Amino acid sequence: MRNPTRVVYNTMLSQIATLNGVDASVVQGEKQFAVAPTVEQKLEEVIQQSSDFLGKINIIPVQQQEGAKVGLGVTRPIASRTLTNSGTGVRRRPIDPTDTLDKGRYFCAQTNSDTAIKYAKLDQWAHKPEFQTLFRDTIVKQQGRDRIMIGWNGVSRADTTDIAANPLLQDVNHGWLYKIRNFAPARHLAGGILTKETRNAQGVVTAAGKIYVAAGTPGTDVDYVNLDALVYDAIEIMDEWHRDDTDIVVIVGRDLVQDRFLNVINAAGDKATEMEARNRILTLPKQIGGKLAVMVPFFPANALLVTSLDNLSIYVQEGTRRRQIKDAPEYDEVQDFQSVNESYVVEDYGRCAFVENIVQTKKP
Repeated sequence: MRNPTRVVYNTMLSQIATLNGVDASVVQGEKQFAVAPTVEQKLEEVIQQSSDFLGKINIIPVQQQEGAKVGLGVTRPIASRTLTNSGTGVRRRPIDPTDTLDKGRYFCAQTNSDTAIKYAKLDQWAHKPEFQTLFRDTIVKQQGRDRIMIGWNGVSRADTTDIAANPLLQDVNHGWLYKIRNFAPARHLAGGILTKETRNAQGVVTAAGKIYVAAGTPGTDVDYVNLDALVYDAIEIMDEWHRDDTDIVVIVGRDLVQDRFLNVINAAGDKATEMEARNRILTLPKQIGGKLAVMVPFFPANALLVTSLDNLSIYVQEGTRRRQIKDAPEYDEVQDFQSVNESYVVEDYGRCAFVENIVQTKKP
């Protein structure tokens, strides 16, 4: 890098050391350090603010790597009446309205976010007063997009991930849809009457079917005549006390939007839609099944999810964010190694219905 760039770069390293309460020699000596709690909290806020979608779900700090879900919100009715009787021992029994009855527990697995920025790019930033902000935001914004990608597409936790084989980060962590499939199979539709899915003894889908949605005769050449009918049916597999909640939305995949909302796609243009969808929730102009329809980044193209956005959470284990900044002249770049432990959580499975393998044609 150029000498003026080196000056502002070293100033940034000194500032990072000060903010994290470590000696400047630690950061400048390219050693790993634990991010200070206040900086950790600020980074989480910046990541959440980098995306409209992340701003509407829960980002929750937890102390333990593994434990019971936090269970935000009320998940079941609490009104009741009991005819108490001291002679028979009948007494009033309170219930926990936040109990999710989850079959699993959250586990925060380490996620690495390692980046490299070329000297040439740093040289272009060096004259700008917001140099440190540019350096930070380049990393933070992609960390936010990565979280959304994992949340929708994560199906495994590989010891060594493969970005070429899993371009949507499918092997980094278990995402929300994976957990619905495996921990709440009764809330998951993956086939219709015409082409059914196969399930194991626990009810988990082992072989996907297809759900045909098109104008036709239900049960003969289609499963549903339109998406509205499909969503109305999906709502029925949610817990009854959630079905009429006003904050329930339908998150819909882009392939299902093309015909019904073609004017939205045409108005935005492919590139504009792609750019906007990376950072914002696209609210569609028409409801589906009586619920607000939205598009969110990286959601599966042929699927839909009925839930409230605050039913989705990312748990971040406090005190686990680590960082090392390394000058790598052999590659003409500055490398930034970061990691944090996190978990993707559906707070209440009874508040969601996930439908996938939707085909908008008649059965051949």
